[in-house]
Amino acid sequence: MNIRPLFGASRATTTPATPDHCHGADTRARHHAHAPLRTLSAAALLGLAALAASPVFATDDEVVMYKDPNCGCCGKWAEHMRANGFAVKEVPSARMDLVKRDAGVPQALGSCHTAKIGGYVVEGHVPAADVRRMLDDKPAIAGLSAPGMPLGSPGMEGPYPAERYDVVSFDAKGETEVFASH
Repeated sequence: MNIRPLFGASRATTTPATPDHCHGADTRARHHAHAPLRTLSAAALLGLAALAASPVFATDDEVVMYKDPNCGCCGKWAEHMRANGFAVKEVPSARMDLVKRDAGVPQALGSCHTAKIGGYVVEGHVPAADVRRMLDDKPAIAGLSAPGMPLGSPGMEGPYPAERYDVVSFDAKGETEVFASH
């Protein structure tokens, strides 16, 4: 990248080589004149680096899904969510028990993956339409779960007949209620 001085034209000067890489007075003056520009450039680069390293706050359509690195159905649920307009970030974790505990998922409602979206927790193979309804209605709950791994639920499709299943809401106290039936 070629950086030009902010003020005035650049002029070439010749300075005799001196021991220890010292420069003549003219070179030192130009060096100090550009110091604010270098400082500003360094500050801008540091600011960009800090921004890139900062956590991104999820919007209602951004899903952060924690999954066991060896699970295939979790990726299929992520594809289902993407096909329904959600952005999904997949985060592999070998300690899903800790992820679920930290997210407040009641043990009886556990499934294979745990997602966070819009301040809510989504446990397992919950259909995108149910997640969208939760985000639109903003109920006073901690999240939704499709307990277990119901056959025929998003990400669990296959050649076998689909099971009937309930999507259950839960609150911070562990109280549950049927949110939707499929």
